[in-house]
Amino acid sequence: MATQVPPVIIVKKKAHGHAHHGGAWKVAYADFVTAMMALFIVLWLMSASQDVQRAISGYFRDPKGFGKQTGSAMGGNGESLTISKDQMDLLKDRIRQAMQQSPEFSKLKDYIQMTITGEGLRIELLENEKGMFFESGQAAPTPIGNDLLIRLAQELGKLKNTLLVEGHTDSNPYQSASYSNWELSTDRANMARRIMQEHGLRPEQIKQVRGFADQQLRLPGDPRNPSNRRISIIVQFPQGDDAEGVKDTKVFSTANSLKQAANAKPATNAQPANNAKSADNAKAPKTGK
Repeated sequence: MATQVPPVIIVKKKAHGHAHHGGAWKVAYADFVTAMMALFIVLWLMSASQDVQRAISGYFRDPKGFGKQTGSAMGGNGESLTISKDQMDLLKDRIRQAMQQSPEFSKLKDYIQMTITGEGLRIELLENEKGMFFESGQAAPTPIGNDLLIRLAQELGKLKNTLLVEGHTDSNPYQSASYSNWELSTDRANMARRIMQEHGLRPEQIKQVRGFADQQLRLPGDPRNPSNRRISIIVQFPQGDDAEGVKDTKVFSTANSLKQAANAKPATNAQPANNAKSADNAKAPKTGK
């Protein structure tokens, strides 16, 4: 019997490459890099100055700018801001930006002046011959004047600083025996106060409403010039506890907090007139200048 040869079995193995590990390591690495970045930011903040720390804190609490006061006509984060003398230039720029949002700003820009005086930031709304902000001879604001006062209130209402509101006229006599430039100037100042309080100002912000008639002319050499008729809103410098604590308040943003106001020479402060009258009981007639 022939010898039986066992069958030859050939086993072929297929070569396999290295197995795919997926992308999970990428997520872990990204988390690690993020954590390291956060660590270095914290270390930098710990070594930064107090001004920088307050600026960054203020930015993340209120990225758009000022904190807004709770309980006012403007909703907000419940905090308000005291502006120091060194920050008045920044406030002036911010108010100018707000007024530029008005569709009539191109017509208004020559009739709005802002200067830093001994009392604070003085915002003046100058009249023209036809009446830019108030109807001629009346305490009623024009649509342009009403819109501008609302925009001012929305910005100034975010501050802790107190305000003064003044009314001025030119030397043209008022055509009424029972109503004079004293009543007109005071009524206009009071009307401006009322509009602003209805749109953002807190009642305690207004410290005085003054009517000067023609006793503090803007152009003494030209007493009948229409620009002598004006409303002045003074943002006062912080006083007392606010002045001592102004360094602890938030600033506009990280960049703006590091800027210093220009060296503005304060102007001589004008004293209130003794003959200023309360405007709440006065009513302006519809005729006059």
